[in-house]
Amino acid sequence: MLLSLVLSLWQVVAAARFPLHERKGRRRANAGVTILKPLKGCDTETAACLRSWLEQEYEGPTEILFGVADPEDPVCEVTRALIASHPQSQARLLICDSQLGPNAKVSALIQMEREARHEIICVSDADVWVPPDLLAHLTGPLHDPEVGLVNCFYQIANPVNFAMRWEAFAVNADFWSQVLQSATLKPMAFALGAVMAVPRRHLQAIGGFATLANYLADDYELGLRIAREGKRVVLSSVVVQCRSAPMSFAEVWRHQLRWARTIRFCQPLPYFFSILSNGSLWPLLWWASAPSGQALWMAGGFLCARMLMGAWLEARLTGRFNPMSLLMAPVKDGLQIGIWMLAFTGRQVIWRGERFEVGTGGKLARAAGPW
Repeated sequence: MLLSLVLSLWQVVAAARFPLHERKGRRRANAGVTILKPLKGCDTETAACLRSWLEQEYEGPTEILFGVADPEDPVCEVTRALIASHPQSQARLLICDSQLGPNAKVSALIQMEREARHEIICVSDADVWVPPDLLAHLTGPLHDPEVGLVNCFYQIANPVNFAMRWEAFAVNADFWSQVLQSATLKPMAFALGAVMAVPRRHLQAIGGFATLANYLADDYELGLRIAREGKRVVLSSVVVQCRSAPMSFAEVWRHQLRWARTIRFCQPLPYFFSILSNGSLWPLLWWASAPSGQALWMAGGFLCARMLMGAWLEARLTGRFNPMSLLMAPVKDGLQIGIWMLAFTGRQVIWRGERFEVGTGGKLARAAGPW
């Protein structure tokens, strides 16, 4: 129980020290940037997310390549309308219909990479909304020749039901702060896939996106390979938003399980010990093992500390305090116990509507057997 509290306090300190949301160190833009946006399907948030990239306040040359596998995908119509309404932007819609590996997103990136014109390659998921000054700040650290990749924290911005609220708390409170906690022990050697910027020469040095086509966590692998080349992976202080369509509890559960099994195969030992940081589990287990009035008060105190720290961490990322976050901490921790256990009971995941198996090191293969 004490170890869990120490880990939680360490998490808070790491989060408090990071200059989140600060806009310092912006440098005059000169490097050209090509933005790669793999697309599949659309929802009510898609147009706003894509528009935010077309309206970047960046002084250097830019182009945006939107890639879709199916020319009949409804996202094509949305994208073409946005391109037409922003004639000043260098934007194109590419049909990336070649299947170059089990990871369909990377398959599109490989085909878009061939069309990219500029020195810096920026990759972003379709559901990411960004502030207008993102590119100006994202590219700043790349002036340092030792920096090989810059990526961003992200918040889940539009949870509309209980399941999405659970996932939002997991990301907005714990995920980003645990990344910083890990970074206090060793340099970051992975990347967060919402937004990543990498100089073309470093991407080519690792063999381009083609080397990632057989991996589920392509963002993790990209950061890992850049770090192995001796370059630094840097976190920007700018926070972006993930805006997704409403998801059911089953959909969120599958998403969380896919994430957990991916991390388990990529970082098996750290993931196994991650249960130690569950700030609600250990106080309750301690009280249940020796129930007494004093134990109940102590367990309650530790649980309240977890609730307060979780709510503060979420407010630090999102810029607003939600009183319901106090209750979400034990709810998220309880559900996470089930996800953690299930991560070790199988290797199958559902991704983009298809069933895959995750192998050693996070390699991806289409599943053949039963779920």
